[in-house]
Amino acid sequence: MSFFPPSLETLIDKFAALPGIGKKSAQRLAFHVLSLPDGEAESFALAIMDAKTSVHCCPVCQNLTDGEICSVCSDSRRERSVICVVAEPRDVLSFERSREYKGLYHVLHGVMSPMNHIGPDDLKISELITRVAEGEVREVIMATNPDTEGDTTAMYISRLVKPFSVKVSRLAYGIPVGSNLEYADDATLSRALEGRREM
Repeated sequence: MSFFPPSLETLIDKFAALPGIGKKSAQRLAFHVLSLPDGEAESFALAIMDAKTSVHCCPVCQNLTDGEICSVCSDSRRERSVICVVAEPRDVLSFERSREYKGLYHVLHGVMSPMNHIGPDDLKISELITRVAEGEVREVIMATNPDTEGDTTAMYISRLVKPFSVKVSRLAYGIPVGSNLEYADDATLSRALEGRREM
């Protein structure tokens, strides 16, 4: 038996369908939206609709944009011979915050996951191969997460781009800055040793 009006239950269900939002959080969000003044609630709804209609994938790198191509691809100062391959658009933001990377990106929109029925054809891999085949790319940096799906995806793409005589590298993984060795797990220590470099 429902304690709330059907329209409120629907709103709660919509919030609960979002990733990382449980039933209690969905209820809090729904009640907050109901408490908003009419103008703010309408503005919130319009922001969702505006983003949904104006944001699309950049035809070059597949990152999200509301322009013809994204700001990174249109920036003539970027190093065009290096492509950093990431799983999701939010990963681009992580790299951009560091202000260290000056190349281009390619967003896969996921990783290969047989358990979730996600294969190569479900990702933006063919678009990456097309970019590499054009001949301007010297290096592809695989920046997928260091887990089973991320590693599988990185290995698969590596095999596809190697015939184009392109250097394929993987992000180094190891001990986080400021952490203590005694708390590092075996896999992390192993990766740290493999990725060591000369001082």
